[in-house]
Amino acid sequence: MSTNTLSKEAETRLMNFFKNTIDPQEMAKSIRQVNYVLALGSLRQHETIQNEKINLENNFYWLNELAEILSPYLDVE
Repeated sequence: MSTNTLSKEAETRLMNFFKNTIDPQEMAKSIRQVNYVLALGSLRQHETIQNEKINLENNFYWLNELAEILSPYLDVE
């Protein structure tokens, strides 16, 4: 796993996006919903293609990580 830092410009653009466009919790919810639908649809359509499953698993993981950053859902208090 790489740990790249965001440039100041990217950080500013993200802050402006979430301040002016969408609530981070709503964005996280949308990411989770889209992630689920895409994964389910892809697995149903291509159940026997192994290399696509690995790619899909990686994409599913990273989208969920982004959703967790925007709005922690799986944290246990």
